[in-house]
Amino acid sequence: MMPHSSDREESSAGVPPPEGAVLHVFDHSFPKTDGYAFRSGEILRFLRKIGWRTEHVTSAKQGPTAAGREAAEGFEFYRTQPSPLLRNVPVLNQYGIVSTLRRRLTRIVREARPVLMHVHSPCLNALAAIPVARRLGIPIIYEVRALWEDGAVDAGTAREGDMRYRASRMLETYACRHVDHVVTICEGLRNELAGRGLDAGRITVAPNSVDLNRFSSGDEAPASQPGPAHAARGKTFGFIGTFFPFEGLEVFVRAMPMIVAREPAARFILVGDGPDGARIRALVDQLNLRGVVTVAGRVPHADVVRYYDAIDVLVYPRVSKRVTELVTPLKPLEAMARGAIVVASDVGGHREMVFPGQNGVLFKAGDPASLAEACLRLMNAPHEWDALRLNGRRYVEQFRSWSRNITIYDRLYRQLLTNDTVRPAHR
Repeated sequence: MMPHSSDREESSAGVPPPEGAVLHVFDHSFPKTDGYAFRSGEILRFLRKIGWRTEHVTSAKQGPTAAGREAAEGFEFYRTQPSPLLRNVPVLNQYGIVSTLRRRLTRIVREARPVLMHVHSPCLNALAAIPVARRLGIPIIYEVRALWEDGAVDAGTAREGDMRYRASRMLETYACRHVDHVVTICEGLRNELAGRGLDAGRITVAPNSVDLNRFSSGDEAPASQPGPAHAARGKTFGFIGTFFPFEGLEVFVRAMPMIVAREPAARFILVGDGPDGARIRALVDQLNLRGVVTVAGRVPHADVVRYYDAIDVLVYPRVSKRVTELVTPLKPLEAMARGAIVVASDVGGHREMVFPGQNGVLFKAGDPASLAEACLRLMNAPHEWDALRLNGRRYVEQFRSWSRNITIYDRLYRQLLTNDTVRPAHR
């Protein structure tokens, strides 16, 4: 069931934040434009709107930069240069990320004099920051957006249960135990960490959210007509996001012939690219779908909203893996905010935000036939669309908007800066 509006957080609106800056420690940031950088930017932007002063540093994973500080998207970031000796050496390159960032943080803290450190995944950043924060007496938060060991499995650098996986899991848990408070982006991650012995009361969920002004529904048309799908109003299905293997785009593409066989007017748009891009494009060709599928590739972020308007039903076919069962995505929320209908696989991350018959439709993960049936049923039930769209928008307004959820950070920061009993997370 959808949550109730009585679950809303109380705000500290009207009371100015304490003096001093919060130092945010990121893996990477703008000008990179992935979901991690975008969430980071939204957090910073909305914190500043309510009066918090922020400073920002990225690890060596940002890559070499021409200067020690770099401006991007209205923010200035301290950069950490990679170690030329270790960056290409397996395992040691991870140590290089921690050691270079720790040295950089020591200098930045002395220069910027932050009152609090907010460290974001991966745990390498926390491992670098914890000794610096403890030595200088600064409260520290660690925000877990995904678990490092599961990221290694997805990247193909570890197998679940092998030595590297167990070591990564141990370091992730260590980091969570040695900070003052842990933030996660969803209940799945909070439950996972609580199951490792962390006090659930010292873990706060700050969920993926949307700037409603950016995704307000509207009638503007795409800047360029996105292929044959544009003509099939009411029968256009699509995906917008990064083409990772766990996104399950193969499931979506294999469902397309089943949909077209029963509804020849159906059309499809795939927007984005990524590690699985070449394989998905080849599968579209193999199944002779070029006449009904538009593969738009990457588009400027400013144009993404227009593509939402060209698609009636956004499909999110994530396959079942630990990362998809535990972690919630952002894109379905953007679609709901824009007034699109959402069809999603029934993995755990989706079940936290998509409630069947209320604000979307779920199908069996990994099953093209189940996905096809869900899409065909929607096409045959246009009388349900208005309610699905309205409920999706209301859900985002009440529970997944940054203007509301930034108060979660506001309250936590104030608590850490005024109440010593909050620390440490493992006590």
